[in-house]
Amino acid sequence: MSDQSTSIDDLLYHEEEPPARDKPRRGGLVSWLTALLIAAAGTAVLVFGLRMLGLAVPVVAVFAGCLALVLLRRILRSVTPPPPIRLRRVGADPEDGSYVFTSQDGLLEAVRRWEHQLRGAQHDATRFTETVLPLLGELADERLRQRHGLTRASDPDRARVILGEHLWDFLDTRTRRKPSVKDCAMFVGQLERI
Repeated sequence: MSDQSTSIDDLLYHEEEPPARDKPRRGGLVSWLTALLIAAAGTAVLVFGLRMLGLAVPVVAVFAGCLALVLLRRILRSVTPPPPIRLRRVGADPEDGSYVFTSQDGLLEAVRRWEHQLRGAQHDATRFTETVLPLLGELADERLRQRHGLTRASDPDRARVILGEHLWDFLDTRTRRKPSVKDCAMFVGQLERI
């Protein structure tokens, strides 16, 4: 067997097909005739409107202006970027292996969700206990898992030693009072040191 090496870039490389055009391109003569007819129609409407207002304008000048606008519009349409390609989910099941690419940043969305939950619990002790405290517990478990290979549920004695008595009591007991800003700063500092 021959030894072939394939890089990850080769496996993930994908050429995108150009987007299909809505209208086929017309020939040059037909395109110019269409532009002239549109400019002539615009000229007729403008000259009629101006004459009704009592203004006399040279027809050639109005035609040249209309033709310039029609040509400018065509040029601008030819240089506009194509619409963005939107990838859509193929199946309805999130476990089907399909990916959804959106313009939203997942990290930014998570931070906004945390901000919303923290703002809501800022003045309400029960909401703090119900929403923020479990999230802080998950954060502590994740730090313990990453750094020490355990969680509070898998090895409570060792987790208690690593977290410290004060942080352990804060996360373990569902207090009815919201901690002070100083206490929160201390708990966050302890979580960062894990």
